[in-house]
Amino acid sequence: MNSPQHPWHKSSYSSSTGECVEVSEGRETLMRDTQNRELGQVSVPPAEWAALVRVVVR
Repeated sequence: MNSPQHPWHKSSYSSSTGECVEVSEGRETLMRDTQNRELGQVSVPPAEWAALVRVVVR
């Protein structure tokens, strides 16, 4: 479900131990656990992801 145009990335604030989530932003925003990628991903509309980021950044 990931394409080269929308690679997975994680926050620059993430620890080097891999305890974080990765995000792929495109037509839908995908999130997955870095340590358990094989368990799949969660998909949300981009507007909902943007709203979450706005709240968390405050």
